[in-house]
Order: sequence, then structure tokens, then C-alpha cells
Amino acid sequence: QVQLVETGGGLVQPGGSLRLSCAASGNLFRFNTMGWYRQAPDLKRELVAIISRGDSTYYTDSAKGRFSIARGSTENTVYLQMNSLKLEDTAVYFCNARGLRTVGVYYDMDFWGNGTLVTVSS
Repeated sequence: QVQLVETGGGLVQPGGSLRLSCAASGNLFRFNTMGWYRQAPDLKRELVAIISRGDSTYYTDSAKGRFSIARGSTENTVYLQMNSLKLEDTAVYFCNARGLRTVGVYYDMDFWGNGTLVTVSS
């Protein structure tokens, strides 16, 4: 029922930048948090950044100072600005939304997009 779609991935040289976008289908609900995870080949999925309804943010240590997460004008959208990209940033990046709220209804669960591939290579 709830679908998240990520865009913005691609091939970039080390030191370059990319901006990822995530949009949730529908406007009749809100989420407690939205964020980005990533998964490199043969590695587990890890948290990159997360933002709450009040716009408080959290970043994993490897992303601090290089990545920035923000909500869009539409509340059910989120962006990840990635600067100074490194080879080790290569991964599939997944959008995550947690805690769906509508009028009189709350679902304590996670929703995931299908991912967008970011490749950092010279």
C-alpha cells in the first residue's frame, strides 16, 4: 500500500557529489522518521542518516561532514545530499520510513524502497 521510490543514483568520481531523492506514494499519512540506509555487495545494510518530524537529524560517523539529509516541501519526501564521495561509499542506497500516522490510525513498522545504486569510481 505504501511505496517509497528512490532516484538520483549513478556513477560519480571520487570527490564528487550526488543528490538522492525519496518520495512516498499518497498524501494522507505522515511518518515519525525518514532516512537512508545503504548496502554494499556482501555487506549488511547500514544506517546512513535519519530525520524526524521535528527535523532533528542523525548521521553515521562516516557520513558526518559530508552528507546532509533534509525533508522536501512535501512532508513525505526526503533528500540526501552527498559530497566528497569516496570509493567506500559505493552501495545501493535505500529510503526508509518508520511509524506511519493517519487520522486515528498508527502503524509501528518500517517501509522500504527498492534502492538506487551509487557507484564511486575513477
